Amino acid sequence: MQSRHVSVVVRTAPERVYAFAAQPGNLRRWAAGLAQADVQERGEDLVLQSPMGEVTVRFVPHNDFGVLDHAVTLPSGTTVNNPLRVVAHPDGSEVIFTVRQIELTDEEFDRDCRLVAEDLDRLRAILEG
Repeated sequence: MQSRHVSVVVRTAPERVYAFAAQPGNLRRWAAGLAQADVQERGEDLVLQSPMGEVTVRFVPHNDFGVLDHAVTLPSGTTVNNPLRVVAHPDGSEVIFTVRQIELTDEEFDRDCRLVAEDLDRLRAILEG
């Protein structure tokens, strides 16, 4: 299994990036690889229609450290733990997502990394716009 860190620098304060990214209602705006429709909240779980089908997502509790780690339960029943961080950067913030190769071919893994990069670019465009 491979892991790859995909990141983007956002020219705004980490607190602002975290606040926006942590809101379930904003996922559809920037995380197209995860949310293709409005998010349904079921307790601490989020139910999303994704390109993979219906997935369940659970984020870590809100915190002051910029940690947005989340577990995604895929339609196959496999749960993938996704590290996601917002950290201070000299130009504002850096958003870092660790993509893991679970149940993916090398080509699918490369595709997922590209999709994550596109999602992070979309997040940057929204926050810098």
